[in-house]
Amino acid sequence: MVAIISCNSYSPLAASKWINPTLPTKASTFLTTPKYNSHKHVQCQLQNGQKGRPFSLKECAISIILAAELITGIPSLDAYAANPPLPDLSVLISGPPIKDPGALLRYALPINNKAVREVQKPLEDISESLKIAGVKALDSVERNVRQASRALKQGKTLIISGLAEAKKDRGAELLDKLEVGMEELQRIVEDRNRDAVAPKQKELLQYIGDVEEDMVDGFPYEVPEEYKNMPLLKGRAAVDMKVKVKDNPNLEECVFRIVLDGYNAPVTAGNFVDLVQRHFYDGMEIQRVDGFVVQTGDPDGPAEGFIDPSTEKTRTIPLEIMVDGEKAPVYEATLEELGLYKAQTKLPFNAFGTMAMAREVRIY
Repeated sequence: MVAIISCNSYSPLAASKWINPTLPTKASTFLTTPKYNSHKHVQCQLQNGQKGRPFSLKECAISIILAAELITGIPSLDAYAANPPLPDLSVLISGPPIKDPGALLRYALPINNKAVREVQKPLEDISESLKIAGVKALDSVERNVRQASRALKQGKTLIISGLAEAKKDRGAELLDKLEVGMEELQRIVEDRNRDAVAPKQKELLQYIGDVEEDMVDGFPYEVPEEYKNMPLLKGRAAVDMKVKVKDNPNLEECVFRIVLDGYNAPVTAGNFVDLVQRHFYDGMEIQRVDGFVVQTGDPDGPAEGFIDPSTEKTRTIPLEIMVDGEKAPVYEATLEELGLYKAQTKLPFNAFGTMAMAREVRIY
């Protein structure tokens, strides 16, 4: 379950950093972070959400497999992989952590438009260019901008042709803004204004992401029959999670923006949205903070997870994994169990700030 989380912190401290989210099965959720010992209470609210199911892309703005932007808040919340290492046989969490949750969500969209990706990639590469010290970085940034501008000029017609019919006008308008924005970025580079590069890059990548979302025309596959009666998120949505912190003079509370990806995990994302709408997490304490994960979701009393009033039983959902290159998720089985030892997931678990639903381990 991917989730982009942005945190607005109401405290004297201010920092800016991305966090990120992954896969689910019960009501308990956790977010990977380093050690942070203050006590916390949670309250969640769906942004622009409406009751009922399925949830639409534009009515909501979340995504269940996770990513998060810390707009202002907890100092240096670097997150690490939330699950223990898998056998050497598997490459599920191999490679360095993904630091850009925005890129994660862009590449996770169910689209196939090479032209827009050729504009996107050099704009994302600006982040690498900015790792070069001082104004020398701007020479590399200038190459990135020229490459992106050239790709947009050459591929604009193909990009527009890939837009959903009902969204073509809006998409064309976004591309015009993108074109103007890249000209502005070129002038920023020429003026050697390094500090202005990253904010402009973020703006341009937002245009790219919006254009790519406008290429999605409906939901791309059928959810298996046995899960159709569960709460589903067919698209993306955003949830704000307010965390109140005790015993920390530097931080009173912060709001995490969680982006859920129903394109790649509609059952998992839909379950989380449904629990938010039922106020399941409201007032619940953070139950684990150990430098490995931050975890909550275990209610007071004997119940383990959410008791569905329609069945009077604990609600469980299937393990749901979208394999890169596949058109629909696989259910109820790990990649190892399926023999897909070298498969990559569409929403990798090693992204910064990964949010996940706790999953019981099967004992054979």
